[in-house]
Amino acid sequence: MKKLRDRVASPPPMNIPPSDPSPRPRPRIWAMGISRLRDLFLGIASEYEGRADVRVVSRGFEDAAHEIAAAGAERPDVVVAGGSNGAYLKTRVAVPVVLINPTGFDVMHALARARRDTTSVALVTHGDTPDEMRRFAAAFSLDVVFASYQSAQDAETCVLDLRDRGIGAVVGPGLVADLAARAGMSAVFLYSRASVRAAFETALEVAQATRQEAVRRERLDNLLQHLRDGVVALDAHGRVEAINQRLAAVLGIDAAKAVGQPLLELAPELAGVLPDADGDTLASVRGVSYVVHRGPLAGSGPAAGTVLTFQESRAVERLDRTLRSRQRAPQFTARYQLEELIGECASMERVRTLVRRYAKSDATVLILGESGTGKEMVAQSMHRLSVRRDFPFVAINCGAFPEALLESELFGYEEGAFTGARKGGKAGLIEAAHRGTLFLDEIGEMPLPLQSRLLRVLQEREVVRLGATEPTRVDIRVVAATHRALSDGIEAGMFRADLYYRLNILNIALPALRDRSTDLLPLAAELLWQAACRDPRLAEQIPDRDAAERLLVSVDDALRRHTWPGNVRELQNVIERIAVELADREVVRDVPRKDRRLVAARALTDDELQAIAPEIFDASSRGDDTPMTLRERSRHVEADEIRAVLAACNGDRDATCRKLGISKTTLWRRLNTSAA
Repeated sequence: MKKLRDRVASPPPMNIPPSDPSPRPRPRIWAMGISRLRDLFLGIASEYEGRADVRVVSRGFEDAAHEIAAAGAERPDVVVAGGSNGAYLKTRVAVPVVLINPTGFDVMHALARARRDTTSVALVTHGDTPDEMRRFAAAFSLDVVFASYQSAQDAETCVLDLRDRGIGAVVGPGLVADLAARAGMSAVFLYSRASVRAAFETALEVAQATRQEAVRRERLDNLLQHLRDGVVALDAHGRVEAINQRLAAVLGIDAAKAVGQPLLELAPELAGVLPDADGDTLASVRGVSYVVHRGPLAGSGPAAGTVLTFQESRAVERLDRTLRSRQRAPQFTARYQLEELIGECASMERVRTLVRRYAKSDATVLILGESGTGKEMVAQSMHRLSVRRDFPFVAINCGAFPEALLESELFGYEEGAFTGARKGGKAGLIEAAHRGTLFLDEIGEMPLPLQSRLLRVLQEREVVRLGATEPTRVDIRVVAATHRALSDGIEAGMFRADLYYRLNILNIALPALRDRSTDLLPLAAELLWQAACRDPRLAEQIPDRDAAERLLVSVDDALRRHTWPGNVRELQNVIERIAVELADREVVRDVPRKDRRLVAARALTDDELQAIAPEIFDASSRGDDTPMTLRERSRHVEADEIRAVLAACNGDRDATCRKLGISKTTLWRRLNTSAA
C-alpha cells in the first residue's frame, strides 16, 4: 500500500519522433481525494501501473490546486476527482479534470444498503440532483429524500439539517458520508469501484488525446518557428493561439507567455496597422515596413479565427528582383562595356569619365550625338557600371514606331483596351525596365501626345496602362538619346520644354568621328580585327589588332580626309567591305600556302581602298575641296574657332561653353550645323 501512496517516479518527458520505436512516457494521472474516495483510489490504482503513471494525492480543494500548480513541468496530464472537490478543481487548475459519475447501479446498491438500517433515507449529491435519479426513485417507489450541496460548509449544514429532520441514513460522496458518520447517522458511500474505474478509463482517453494534441501543436509550432516570415494565429476574440519566435522578437514579446493573451494588449502599436479585411496591406512596425496578409483560420464556425503573416517589404523586393531577373528576356540585356569605346583623344576620355561618374547616379541622362557615334553603346556601358547592372536594360527607338503602336509598346495595355488587344493585357517596356534602365533612343522623334505621358512617368515614377485606371509603380533610370538639337524642336513647338528639362539633368555629348581623326586608325583596326574573329578565312591572316593596324596604316590619310557623315556606323560598313576583299586574297594560286599570309598581310593601298569605298574619295565628302556658300563658310569658320577652344580646353565642353559664353545646346548645334 505504501507503494501506492507514494508517487512512482517517472522519466522526464522526451521529444520522440513518430518513427522512433522507443516507448513514450506513460500518461500521468493524479487521483485527488480524501477519506473513503482516497482508499478506493488506492485499491484501483494498481490495476493501471502498466498503462499510466498514477499518483494518489490526499489533498482536497485549495490544497489540491496548489499541489498541481507546484508540480510545474511534472504536473499531471489529467486529474480524477469526485463531488465538490472535482467541481472546485475543474475551475481552478489548467489541466483536464475527470469527475466520477455514479451509475444507476451505484445509486440502487447504495440505497438498498441504507434501507437495511432504516426506512428514512436521504440521497445527497453535489450540485442539483440529476433528474434521472429522481425518475429512478419514482419508478421503484423508493421513499428517498433528495438533497444537494455546493461547498464543504454547505455539505455540513445539509447533513445536520437532515439529522434534525429525522433522517436515519445518508447516501452520498465521501465528504457527505464522513459528515453523516460524525453526526451519528448511518452513512453509505455512493461511489463504487466500477464508477471509479470508468473515471480512470476516461482519464486515460483524455490524457492520450491531450498528448496527441500536444504533439500536433509542437509540430505546428516547429513549423511556425522555421518560417522566414512572422506568423500569428488568433481566435475569434483576437487572442493568440500560436505565434512564432520571429514575430515575437519583432514585437518584443515572449512567445510562450503570449498564448491566450489578446494580441492588441501585447502589442498596442498594431492597432492602427492590422488590415480590417482579408488580403494584403502595407504596415510599419517599429520603423520597419512589412506586407501584412490577413486570412481566415480554418474552423467550424464563420468566425473561427484569423492568421496574420508579416513579411518584410525588403524580402518581397528581393524576391521581386530575383523573379524579374529570371524572367528577363534576352533582348533586355546590355552587351557593351565601357572598354569597347575605342579612342584616346581628349573628347573620348571626357566621355569615359562622364560615363563612370554618371553611372553612380540615378539621375536622368541625355546623350547627344550624331547618328552612328555610339549613343546606345554609351548607355549600355553606363548601365553595366551602375547598381542596376543585374536588372533589365530596355531600349526602344522612339522614331521607329507609329504613334499608336509606340504608346502601347511603352505603357502597355489592359485586356480589351482596343481591338486586337492580347488576352490578359500586356506589360509595356517601361514596366519591363523595372529596377533597371530604360533607354529612349531618338527621343526627339517622340510624338507630342506621348511626351506628356512620358513626363508624368519621369515625375511620378508610375505608369498607367492603356485601358487601366490604377497606376503601377516603377523603379527605373531613364537614359535618352538624340541626334537632333532639342532646343530647335522646342522653338518649333515639336518638343515640350518641360520634358527637355526633365531629360537634360545630366548630359553627355559624343564627338563626331571627323572631330577625332587621331582615333580613326585604332578604331578601324579594332573593327577589322573583330571582322577577322568572325571569319575563319581572316583569322589566320589577322591574328591581332596590331596586324590589322599594319594593314590599314597606309590608307590612314585617306580615311582622315573623309568627313564620315555616318560616323562609326559608316566606318564599320567600309571595314566590312575591306574584310570581304581581304578574305578573297587567300585564293592565290601561284603562291605557296605557307606564304599566303604574307600576301594577305600586305598593306592596303589607296587604289584598293578607292575600289572598295569610292565615296571616301568623292570630292563632295572632303571638307577641303567642296565649294561652299558664304553662309556655309561663316559657319565653318565659327565651328573651327569653337573646335580650337574645345581643343585648348582638352575636350572639356563645360569649360568651352564658359569661355565662349554659350550654352551646351548652342555648342552642339554649331558643331552639328558645320558638319552638315
